[in-house]
Amino acid sequence: MKKCQVLVIGGGGAGLTAALYTSRAKLSTILVEKLVPGGQIALTDLVENYPGFPEGILGPEISSRMEEQAKRYGTEILFHEVKSLEINDGGFLIKSTDEDLWAQSIILAAGASFRMLNIPGEKELTGKGVSYCATCDGAFFKDKEIVVIGGGDSALQEGLFLTRFASKVTIVHRRDKLRASPILQQRARENSKIKFIWDTVLEKIEGPSKVSSVLLKNIKTGESQVFKAEGVFIFIGHDPNTGFLKNFVQLDDHGYVQCRESLKTSVPGVFAAGEIRAGAVKQLVAACGEGCEAALSAQEYLEHV
Repeated sequence: MKKCQVLVIGGGGAGLTAALYTSRAKLSTILVEKLVPGGQIALTDLVENYPGFPEGILGPEISSRMEEQAKRYGTEILFHEVKSLEINDGGFLIKSTDEDLWAQSIILAAGASFRMLNIPGEKELTGKGVSYCATCDGAFFKDKEIVVIGGGDSALQEGLFLTRFASKVTIVHRRDKLRASPILQQRARENSKIKFIWDTVLEKIEGPSKVSSVLLKNIKTGESQVFKAEGVFIFIGHDPNTGFLKNFVQLDDHGYVQCRESLKTSVPGVFAAGEIRAGAVKQLVAACGEGCEAALSAQEYLEHV
């Protein structure tokens, strides 16, 4: 069984920053990530709002740099999925898909996952025209007509990216105005490939073996229409990756980790940072800042145990 002073769960911006700080403080650090380091940012085409990169930086590139920086100072990265945590022998026992681990302290930075609509055809056609990642799948939709569901930053940012490939991108939003930042709204409205359908929800995704059309419903008039589409990209928010934390730390009504001052959770020695935390602003720069704060709090905790 591997043991460490700090176990970081999650390899996004918050987790990688936390691991960097604890490793530089000469605390033995293991970071556990179930997919790829970088989290959602690794799936983002261009990051334009991270300080120090006036021209922007590719999501995969900044993710790779952060990973290498943490490893340079001694962070060990394991590609496991954590199943459960429990208090054990003055620390914590971490059960994962591959092996058990033990740590004196834990930083929760598992982030959040793309939210599904849970409508007919969505699950059946995921990977067959339904996607939650434009960067991953956009190239498969060259010269095709697609719809994007959502009205926030992610929907517009990914919709703009998809115009590189698709012949037409229709953004479907349940309200009559967007929630995205003004600069993204401006870019979307000025892009000739992007059209909008307002006050409308997606009710069904249709196609025998791949997406061929969608059923849309106007929530004000009640009218429905079948709309031609060969791809559906869904960006309606996220749900926290906290299934493994039930009955371990205190969660809010939406499943996010509740924190006190200095990012302390309800369990002494366990801290949380980034999108997994209730009240997080869901921006990379904020996640990194919280990763730093959680690491410093863990360091202080270990100095007194």
